Amino acid sequence: MTPAITKFVWMPKFVLIIFLFLLSYNLKAQTWEFGGGVGAAGYMGDLNINDPVKPSGPSFGLFAKYNFDGYLGLRINYSFGIIAAADSNSSNPQFRQRNLSFTTTLNEVSVLAEFNFMRYIPSVTTTKYTPYLYLGAALVNYNPTTVFNGQKYDLRPLETEGEKKPYPTTAIAIPYGAGFKYNVSSSVTLGVEIGYRNPNTDYLDDVSGNYVFAGHNTLQEQLSDRSGEKTGVYIGSPGTQRGDGSSRDTYFFTQFTISYTFISKKCYFSN
Repeated sequence: MTPAITKFVWMPKFVLIIFLFLLSYNLKAQTWEFGGGVGAAGYMGDLNINDPVKPSGPSFGLFAKYNFDGYLGLRINYSFGIIAAADSNSSNPQFRQRNLSFTTTLNEVSVLAEFNFMRYIPSVTTTKYTPYLYLGAALVNYNPTTVFNGQKYDLRPLETEGEKKPYPTTAIAIPYGAGFKYNVSSSVTLGVEIGYRNPNTDYLDDVSGNYVFAGHNTLQEQLSDRSGEKTGVYIGSPGTQRGDGSSRDTYFFTQFTISYTFISKKCYFSN
């Protein structure tokens, strides 16, 4: 069984474990919470190997959360983001010489288990704020593109590293992150959070392995090695390194959030 298939089989089991774990908790403080957020998206990979908090595009999200009590909740999340990078903007002279660039649109659906450090139920508990952590499972759709001679191209079907077939458009990811939320009024909560994702792909930026083409005549060859576009001197000899040697890219979302909590009619007590 391939690693990708193994992860796909394991992921539903992981989500099921989260559900069973949360269901074992006291259910007397059940609430539903709905909200959204706006912010930025960023990535670490073959065109950004050093800066884990560098934003490169906008992001927004929507979520619905089932709060089992003041500490634990289960969240269904949709996130949209744009990540991008260009070697021409790098401080590294080797990257500038390589001259690759990309823009990728991310569409992610995730299931997240959220843990509050303090017992937090808006308008019920006396606790007005809490930091929190989350962990879960996600599917992300991605589509790297680039601009060449003033025209935008989808990179996946061009197989710029000589792939036997185009890499998948969807990857499995493990989201994990942290945030802080504050009850501003009645059932309204404002928050800020940052979360990283480790997908099972190294092609968010269409860069992973080695150069494979010797010529620069076809569009595939030209977009595989763009080092000589300005100088006419190309560095991408077949078999030489094109990516950073890592087997995965990473992306993140950081957002300001707002949500509304619907309190059930059951009797609560404050603390």
